[in-house]
Amino acid sequence: MNKDLIIGVVVSVALHSTVLFLGQKAPPPKKIAPPKEEVVQFEMPPLDEEKPDKVEDLNEEPVENQLVPPSLIDLPTVVPVEAFTQPLAPPPPPGMTASSGAITIPVMKPGANFGKGIANLFDINNLDQRPVARVQPQPAYPYEMSRAGISGDVVVEFIINENGDVIDTRIVRSSHREFEVPAVQAVQKWKFKAGRKGGKAVKVRVSQLIEFNLEDSK
Repeated sequence: MNKDLIIGVVVSVALHSTVLFLGQKAPPPKKIAPPKEEVVQFEMPPLDEEKPDKVEDLNEEPVENQLVPPSLIDLPTVVPVEAFTQPLAPPPPPGMTASSGAITIPVMKPGANFGKGIANLFDINNLDQRPVARVQPQPAYPYEMSRAGISGDVVVEFIINENGDVIDTRIVRSSHREFEVPAVQAVQKWKFKAGRKGGKAVKVRVSQLIEFNLEDSK
């Protein structure tokens, strides 16, 4: 056979094969289904049954208070004068005078020699002419004693000098210690016409009962 003829036949067969291969449609690609999502459903716990609130009717009757709170009576403590001891103050230095507003209450036992050492001092019963009061302000009633409704009295012993002034005082006795300071404060403001002995003004020792009455304080 001719060589050229053989080559032509081979090329023709190759061309026809190519045309036939290209003419066939390629099969469509297979569709892959997406994976299914599984939904897991949890079981809910059983709900508690709602119980209706129980409303109790209020008792309109008043409730009596069975317990009474304790109460204390506001009363001052009464302490006898003998339960206290007050030391005597030393005398002031030479040339120094005590303040006119100072209050001193000497603590002496009843019957002591009050005014001992004072020259020209007489007892009121031994005078030719007794002192006559000119100014006698009443003592102030202690507020605590007045509020508590307590009355009392104080015996004050004092010395009146030749000018009629009270120069020394002391408490002889008292029903309540709260009355002592007001009694002394009042006596120290008293003014007298001096007592006389032998026609001359002298110093006199006097005792005076001062009463504290609630009726007088109103």
